[in-house]
Amino acid sequence: MSAPDRLQRIAALRDTIADIERKPALAEARVVVEAEDGRFPKLAGGLLQEVFTDDRRNTGASLGFALAQMGGLLTQRRIAVIYLQLADEAQKLGLPYGPGLGHFGIDPGAMVLVRPANMAELLWAAEEAIACRAVAGVVADIAGHQKLLDFTASRRLSLRAAEAGSSIFLLRYGTQRQSSAAQLRWHLLPGRSGRKQYDDRAPGPARWQVRLERGSLVRQHAEWVLGWTENGFSNFTPRHGQPVRPATPLSGAIPANLAHRLPETG
Repeated sequence: MSAPDRLQRIAALRDTIADIERKPALAEARVVVEAEDGRFPKLAGGLLQEVFTDDRRNTGASLGFALAQMGGLLTQRRIAVIYLQLADEAQKLGLPYGPGLGHFGIDPGAMVLVRPANMAELLWAAEEAIACRAVAGVVADIAGHQKLLDFTASRRLSLRAAEAGSSIFLLRYGTQRQSSAAQLRWHLLPGRSGRKQYDDRAPGPARWQVRLERGSLVRQHAEWVLGWTENGFSNFTPRHGQPVRPATPLSGAIPANLAHRLPETG
């Protein structure tokens, strides 16, 4: 192929992509969401979101973050949530706990668990599921780096989500970041727990630090401290005005004071 022909083909491809991106579905996905009073914004469907956490033991936080948003996407017509996970990763990452789903306002009967054998099948299942008008959203729990989940694959998922009006949440782990077409990329870290009634030293309700790493859909307050309830997200401020710091895991068992200034032996 000669150089002029190559340039003409590239120009034609660019025009085609520009026409696709001007479709109403994608235009609506680019509407900027304003955060009111520092609260976490309510995001509409049609988005591809990446949720990163550094350690696999935080998988519950990532899943809770996705499900808390998913609860607002469920309607009388969109009644199902699809959860995708490779068949050999359940023992590493765990599975959604049915009775606990009600805490996020999701009927356990509305969640469909899909266990593909490999990454190619998982991506195919995600595209097919998101195209179903009865699906509110898809959660794909993906551990480790996957070569097939490249920019092209994420672009396909993004286009499918925008066209269908349903959201896809990719739960990822580790500190590496690959190129992606996701509209939003979040970073989750465990934070200091809330206060425990009658015992300020005991761990209270879980809190999680959420930071927007990349995305132009959300303005203001790119970092939140969140908890999750049956009504969705609840916002919190750090204790005593201290900056949010991730919880530090213990290297081993250490003695602790029981309750408030009570001796361990009673």
